Amino acid sequence: MIAQVKEQFHRLFGSEPLIVTSPGRINLIGEHTDYNEGFVLPAAIDKKIVYALALNGTDQCNSCALFSNETVSFSLHDIRPGGGWINYLKGVVYQLQQRGLTVRGFDCVIHGDIPIGAGMSSSAAVEGGLVVALDHLLGFGLNRMDMAKTGQLAEHTFPGVKCGIMDQFANLHGRRDSVMLLDCRSLEYRYFPFEFSREYKIVLVNSMVHHSLASSEYNVRRAQCEEGVKLLSAFLPGISSLRDVTAAQVRQYRDHLPGKIYDRCLYVTEENERVLRACEHLQRNELQQAGELMYASHDGLSRLYEVSCPELDFLAGFARQRTEVAGSRMMGGGFGGCTINLVKTDAVPSFTALVQSAYLERYGKTPEVYVTSIVDGARVEEGIAVAGA
Repeated sequence: MIAQVKEQFHRLFGSEPLIVTSPGRINLIGEHTDYNEGFVLPAAIDKKIVYALALNGTDQCNSCALFSNETVSFSLHDIRPGGGWINYLKGVVYQLQQRGLTVRGFDCVIHGDIPIGAGMSSSAAVEGGLVVALDHLLGFGLNRMDMAKTGQLAEHTFPGVKCGIMDQFANLHGRRDSVMLLDCRSLEYRYFPFEFSREYKIVLVNSMVHHSLASSEYNVRRAQCEEGVKLLSAFLPGISSLRDVTAAQVRQYRDHLPGKIYDRCLYVTEENERVLRACEHLQRNELQQAGELMYASHDGLSRLYEVSCPELDFLAGFARQRTEVAGSRMMGGGFGGCTINLVKTDAVPSFTALVQSAYLERYGKTPEVYVTSIVDGARVEEGIAVAGA
């Protein structure tokens, strides 16, 4: 992909670009907890977005996306929402300007192999890659958490998805062969070596169902959690998010919560507790126990949070019957996308063949399967482009 974006950049713009790679992410456990100030356990993976980018000495931002064969331009002086994927670039530039930073015009070519709608956060990879490139070229001196916040706010204001910080954090803080426990309230984080990278592989199975409901329902779930906090605060003074509430307390006040609100709050509080227990198991090299928590997470996402779909439930249920799989669950916003599975390395080919055959028989389509590795976060790969400076 690096060769492709460089070749296209030379053809379109004729200067020498900076090359940045920006990874997708997986989340081992801790779904829909980030916007509730809870805990998540993500990692950056080797599916990525690649940028070739250089300053152009104008007030125009010109972007060519090879994944859609489309070139779009916008002015630094008139940034407004609209236009599909370009919204993520516009949002980043706008948020950098809101920080009081002077962004200059640029040309870029973008390509990637992160499947769209598969729950690997291609949007955060697009945002993170651009902010890393502009920070490098323009000397902003942003730290990685500020970069992550810039991407998060970009997604809030332009695509209009009120996401938590997890996706952007994982994209920018990834460390090879490590998962990261992130406290989404304090933004403190800790790396846990994934000691199982030889014995087990992280295998993603794509339901091939595009999660078209995810963005709108994401915002609905967020509002339901906030309503739960408001109702629970009558009995638990001082709470500000579900982070301040235990699952036992949610059960205690069940009669005061509407049914759906109760379900949402119970799932989030139980999931926070599962994340912390999973970290304890990983520290003790107890992958089977951590995997059982992943199955419990999927059950909660399906029954209580209601963001799964029949296809994801089928894939998680299939994995649960396989002794070579330590854990499985749906991953991402929901309503489609992938399951994440911990599969014994020597059984990956047979598992792949079996799950594809079973899914084809049930749903008439063959799921794509991605065997992933945990990698470093978004970074400059080569070049110091100053064209047009």
